[in-house]
Order: sequence, then C-alpha cells, then structure tokens
Amino acid sequence: MKKISLFLLLISVFTFAQESALGQKINSIIKDKNATVGISVLGFEDGFTYKRNADKKLPMQSVFKFHIAATILDYVDKVKLSLDQKVLLDKTNLLENTWSPLRDKYPNGGVEIPLGEVLEYTVAKSDNNGCDILLKLLGGTQTVQRFMDSKGIKGFQIKYNEAEMHKDWNIQYKNYSTAASATDVLKKFYDRKLISKNSTDYLMKIMFSTSTGKNKLIAQLPENTPVARKTGASGKNNAGLTGAENEIGIVTLPNGKHYAIAVFVSNSTETDVVNCKMISDISKSVWDYFNK
Repeated sequence: MKKISLFLLLISVFTFAQESALGQKINSIIKDKNATVGISVLGFEDGFTYKRNADKKLPMQSVFKFHIAATILDYVDKVKLSLDQKVLLDKTNLLENTWSPLRDKYPNGGVEIPLGEVLEYTVAKSDNNGCDILLKLLGGTQTVQRFMDSKGIKGFQIKYNEAEMHKDWNIQYKNYSTAASATDVLKKFYDRKLISKNSTDYLMKIMFSTSTGKNKLIAQLPENTPVARKTGASGKNNAGLTGAENEIGIVTLPNGKHYAIAVFVSNSTETDVVNCKMISDISKSVWDYFNK
C-alpha cells in the first residue's frame, strides 16, 4: 500500500512539474509583449486545464462565425432551414471593401447558391458577406445569443454583424468571448451537446479545411495534424492597435486524444507577425506538453 501511495505521489509531483514548466514556457512567450493575451486549454479525455487571463472578455472578431454556423445547423436539425435551400447573391449582400472570397467567386451576383456553400465559405474561408447572409437568415445576432445561452455557454456575447463592425472600430468589443468560454463551447460541440451528430460531423469537416490563419495555431504543429479551427482578426486601426488576433481549435493528438485551445490576443501594439507568432509559440508549447 505504501509503495502505491509513493508511486501516486511521484506521479503527482511529476505532473505538477510538467504543468509548471508549461506555464513558465508560456510566460516567457508573452512576458515582454504589449498585449492582453487570453489563453485556455482543455484536455478532453484527461480533463487537463491551463488558463491565463481566461475569464477576460475579449473581442472575438471572426471566431464568432463558429457560433453562428452552429446556430444555423441547429436550425437545420430542427428543419427550420435546409443546407440545400437556395440563397440569392446580389449587390445587397455582396458588399465591397470587406473580406469575401464568396464575392470574388460570384462578383456580379445574380446567382442562387446552396445555403451549405455559404456556410462553408463563412467558416473555412472566414467570409464576411457569407457571415451576414447567415445572420439575416437567423433573424439577427440575438438568435445566436439565445442559442448559446440555452446551451449554458457563459462569457459570450454577440450583438453586431460584420457590416456593423466595419463601420465602427469600437463595436468589435461588444462581440466578446472569454478564452474559457471558447474551450467550453468546443468541448460541448465535440461531445455533440450543441448540435446533432450529423451536423457536428459536417461542421467539424469544414473546420478541418479552414484555409485562414496558417501562421497561427497550426504553424509549428507536425504537418497534417488534424485541427478543427476558426480564426479571427481585426487588423490595425490608425493608431497601430490590433483589437483582436485570435484562434480557437480542437487538436487531435497522435495517440487519438484531443484538446481544445483558445488564444485571444487583444489590444496589441505589436506587429501582426509578432501577434501571430505568439499564438503559434503558445500552440507549440501546449502540443509539446501533451506529447511529452
């Protein structure tokens, strides 16, 4: 019995040392940076948690497109919408001067495409016009808020769409999430407690195909590591301030286990390269911890 107790004690000490080493590594990454960095890590199978500024309400930017997509798919599950239904693209919803691969593909509008295509562009390519088309179909941001509230997602608020955020820099701060909220919603999503199995599998597949932010969470991970992710970025204002440089994701480990990670870099005067490298370095440190 004493041998077992000693063994468990040694395991506990070793684990604590490893967790402390992770914290020290992350501290070294962000300590000299002029930015607020919110971090949350949640091991799905072992319940491991790491949090730093994880309860700060930070602007999401396009990370909120995950929440919007989940709400759309809840409507699909309830047969209020269909992924096959047609959406008309025209000059009223293909706005200029915003990030929109959808507009680039259909520059003249006047075409009907499946709702599923709009959703895929919104998540995997972070299309701003697609985002606002989805919100209009839902009746506005309040529908997303109600859905997340109903699922017990705390520390999350959505009030404005992409077009509104583009008109006023400060509005982005009204669309916030905590890092802890982000890993919580990803765990509920993975556990199929947000939407149906079919919808979960569908959205997961889209998130695996995300093409934005390759210099953030996945930059230093082994090639072809499965990461279901969603990015967000504000760019800089005239004063050189970055409101948000974010990414959330579910990482699959070589042993088949998983963890959720959320890194929100906010109110940063660092360069875009430095902001993204912070996320990349933090992600690599967490990966190394789980693969120690």
